[in-house]
Amino acid sequence: MSGRLHARGTERVHKNVWLEFARLAADYKAVNLGQGFPDFSPPEFVQDAFCKAVSGGHQMHQYTRPFGHPPLVHILAKFFGRIVGREIDPLEDVLVTVGAYQALFCAFQALIEEGDEVIIVEPFFDCYQPMVKKAGGKPVYVPLRPVSGDGSAVPSSGDWVLSPEELASKFTPRTKAVVINTPNNPLGKVYKTEELQVIADLCIKHDVLCISDEVYEWLTYDGNKHVKIAGLPGMWERTVTIGSAGKTFSATGWKVGWAIGSEQIIQRLKAMHQMSVFDCATAAQEAVARGFEREYELFGTPESYFQQLPAMLHQKREKLASCLGGAGLQPVMPEGGYFMIADTSSVTVDFSDFMSTDDEPHDFRFVKWLIKEKGLATIPVSAFYSPEHRKDFDKYIRFCFIKEDSTLDAADDILRTFSQRQ
Repeated sequence: MSGRLHARGTERVHKNVWLEFARLAADYKAVNLGQGFPDFSPPEFVQDAFCKAVSGGHQMHQYTRPFGHPPLVHILAKFFGRIVGREIDPLEDVLVTVGAYQALFCAFQALIEEGDEVIIVEPFFDCYQPMVKKAGGKPVYVPLRPVSGDGSAVPSSGDWVLSPEELASKFTPRTKAVVINTPNNPLGKVYKTEELQVIADLCIKHDVLCISDEVYEWLTYDGNKHVKIAGLPGMWERTVTIGSAGKTFSATGWKVGWAIGSEQIIQRLKAMHQMSVFDCATAAQEAVARGFEREYELFGTPESYFQQLPAMLHQKREKLASCLGGAGLQPVMPEGGYFMIADTSSVTVDFSDFMSTDDEPHDFRFVKWLIKEKGLATIPVSAFYSPEHRKDFDKYIRFCFIKEDSTLDAADDILRTFSQRQ
């Protein structure tokens, strides 16, 4: 095919770690702790709301307001306005998108121009990098690094921190935005207020934007609390906060997300949204609206799903950590989210039949071996890093624990073969 028939901007985008390992998992019928979705149903109250929506008359099957179904944008503004301590205009400050993924795409396309530098904190969800590049921007990376302890405590995602000096050194006159993800995927780090304040101070000092991916905001453990950087002084006007109904209500297939920020920023995202998908599924938005209305009334009570889901996942997190430890893998206990990374350094594997290229990272080879030889699917953590830092973190693999106990038990049975072999 002639090179004239495709765009150069997509040349490095066609290869995708999720497609590659999902296909492998399917081919080998592996127990799937790789992809980040629940293998159980959403709560009954949002399922009922969805059923009621699709049987509620012709209007639920037609276009709704392009920038967000009115009941949904109103409850999102009301709900999050209470959290950040300010009035949010539902029609001007909120954009509903096809999942958080599209919210991110709109943000990068609307706000990043040719030659802009975008600081991305690593590890990062892998779409940030190609989205920045497609917008003409230049990704600049700064990693969270584990702080060595005395060896007596179980490693935690809280041990992974940003160096304020290293972060500050990445800012230049061309810096346009900083991208953070809290709770972080894949690490599970929940940024503390003082850590967010360091980032906020630099954003204000250099007059740059912050794109804050907060899709796992309700999933925190061990007393850790999610803090919105948009709520810090001086940050509302320069922050785009990304959220996800799929992660909030365990309904990833509904593909309802949002971006919240000041009118001056959100109007630019609206322009991109209008030129791409134009509108989102009406019935799904209606159901999400009813879910948030319920949670608004029950917020902070034991009946709230936002209380029940992390309580359930806390048990699953403990179960997975025990499985990994028994297999000789060193888990890093996540403070939030529904992923756990584990250090594979102590497991010796002969990769001779599983290395597709000489320079393939260790964790990619380990995951392929795990799928093909053991029937367990995970994700390599170096996929969440830039080329310059990938080798420093290629001994870790990512497990998803928002799964039925039967799925986790099946994974445990496989992991037990590690300790029996050694």
